[in-house]
Amino acid sequence: MPRPPARAALVAALSAAALLTASACDTIAGLGRPASAARGHASAGTPTAPATPAAAPTLTEAQAQAALISEADLGEPWVATDGFATWRESMLKASTESAEAGCGKLLDALYAEELLGPDATTRASTGLDDLYDEAQLRYQVVAHRPDAVDGTLAWLDSMPRECAEFTATAGGGEMTVEVTGAEMPEVGDARQGLRLVLRAVSEYDDAPVLTLHVAVVRVGDDAIVLTNGGLGEVPADATWTAVELGAHRLTEVRKRGRAEI
Repeated sequence: MPRPPARAALVAALSAAALLTASACDTIAGLGRPASAARGHASAGTPTAPATPAAAPTLTEAQAQAALISEADLGEPWVATDGFATWRESMLKASTESAEAGCGKLLDALYAEELLGPDATTRASTGLDDLYDEAQLRYQVVAHRPDAVDGTLAWLDSMPRECAEFTATAGGGEMTVEVTGAEMPEVGDARQGLRLVLRAVSEYDDAPVLTLHVAVVRVGDDAIVLTNGGLGEVPADATWTAVELGAHRLTEVRKRGRAEI
């Protein structure tokens, strides 16, 4: 059964969102997915210099929830999750004896869903499951100091150099881990993407392989954090759509919050 393009869902969602405010047209102008950002493609990137964000009030719980994406945004076959994927415990909950401490820190942060650190505040979160490829997407709206977020972005940018390939051990046994940079849409004030591939070390050809897309985007004093992973094909177009649409939605929610002061 062919997969409906998540890109089409993005176009429809952004068109509808444009009706909410006249400024939305300026926000999404020029947002187009580069041809090089095909499914599974990844390349290193460096976060842009952070712009000084305009002062904004703390998002209310309702506003943070409104800034989330949903299964309606990505379209079929995405549905609300019914629980954490089993590969989280068997492969992502891993440790490493790599000489580079950041490699273990990265795995720990991904498993705990604390990429911005324990001091950050998760304001809203959601999970979506892909019924076709059995991928799982985890999405958070997080509050933290802009300088702290930018520090995390710089650290993530260093991971493809410092942790390009290392060995880790999880409940399922030994794995090799590869970390590369991933292209990101030009949204938000600063951003960084990664792609991790965790391969179980085995003499058998059908040993599990976990592919995980990671994205962090700062929007003023808030950020979106996304992971999209699975043991089969992981749709890169869904990752791109979620980042692009999510950053746009958070920007609009913040604008409406300022207007209500």
